[in-house]
Amino acid sequence: MKYLCLAYEEERTLNALSKDEWEVLRGETLGYVEELRKSGHLIAAEPLQSVRTATTVRVRNDKLSITDGPFAETKETLGGFFLISATDLNEAIKIASKWPSARLGSIEVRPIEEGLPEERRYS
Repeated sequence: MKYLCLAYEEERTLNALSKDEWEVLRGETLGYVEELRKSGHLIAAEPLQSVRTATTVRVRNDKLSITDGPFAETKETLGGFFLISATDLNEAIKIASKWPSARLGSIEVRPIEEGLPEERRYS
């Protein structure tokens, strides 16, 4: 089964890391990405640019609304994602818990819906 792991972080916390602390975290992350790739769990992983570069798009009553920045005002923002293959939610959680930046932020683990259900979007 596929799971999307969304890495939330506080930009201020990451920016406060010293150069040495950042290099350690970066090295751990790249090492873990390689470990997941070799084990066959990793499908894709990408960091996102700063939330300051985000644009939020909404269409209501056929009117387009564009807002610079994220939709929600939160301290932790989406910093990246990794898409994994795991046998079940427990394995996905185990994999997500070892993502290095989970120590500084949080990882949301969500199962991928195979196809778009005919009945309704969310059960």
